[in-house]
Amino acid sequence: MSQMEGRIGYLVKQVAQAFRGACEEHLRKLGLSMPQYAVLRALVDVPGASGAELARRTFVTRQSLRDVLKGLTAAGLATVAARPTSGRALPVTITDAGRTLLDQADTIVLDVEARMNVGLPVDQLADLLRSCARNLG
Repeated sequence: MSQMEGRIGYLVKQVAQAFRGACEEHLRKLGLSMPQYAVLRALVDVPGASGAELARRTFVTRQSLRDVLKGLTAAGLATVAARPTSGRALPVTITDAGRTLLDQADTIVLDVEARMNVGLPVDQLADLLRSCARNLG
């Protein structure tokens, strides 16, 4: 084992990439990427969120988010308001078709997560990861 392979930061990144790859393999069958799934999930969690808020919540750049939203709106899964409701931000909402597809995608992502967590103390692991994030935040 190399020095890197034993480092926590490296392991966290390795798990994140493996999780994303496993999810995308199955989400692809629905015509979704992991960033598209994340945006749809965020739209349910924060209805009418702005692009900036969605970018923060889904860990993508604003430019990447524009590309993701373009695909989601073209597919009829999300809509971007023509005018801001307040300020300059244009609210984004999930459509009924987006909600239906998200329900299918959630099943896939939760299944991958369950496979990843087999034999692990999930609550304890979640607490440890939240602590890691807090320590750096």
